Amino acid sequence: MVLAAVTGPHGIGGEVKLKLFTDDLSPYRSFNDGALTVTSMRGNIARFAEVPDRSAAEALRGTALTVARSVLPALAEGEYYHADLIGLPVTTPDGVAIGRVVAVENFGAGDLIEIERPDGKQFMVPLRPDAVPEWNTERLVLDPAFVE
Repeated sequence: MVLAAVTGPHGIGGEVKLKLFTDDLSPYRSFNDGALTVTSMRGNIARFAEVPDRSAAEALRGTALTVARSVLPALAEGEYYHADLIGLPVTTPDGVAIGRVVAVENFGAGDLIEIERPDGKQFMVPLRPDAVPEWNTERLVLDPAFVE
């Protein structure tokens, strides 16, 4: 699972700036199957043992920082990781195919799922029980009133 991405170097000593996709990166010390080992972390600034200078930090620009799913915290009932929703087929309650989830966004008022129809057109729906009465690892069910 991707938890952050390197956006570029920070200073001349090999630190990097990160774009975080989680609230707290501190529990994780190793990324990318052990290729990167955190030696220090301050907010969105990290130092890795394998990155000795600014040139090496610059070379990491755009690198996604990943961890195995098995090291992520267990989810409570009704919780989900965005990655679990992306790619799910979307249907109506009676099984009519609508499309696939292609993104999950949050602009501050709650999660929105972006659905792509087979013709390539996309639309967004709030991930609330009135719009999405059911979802699991197999599919996401969308109330017909929210189908565009």
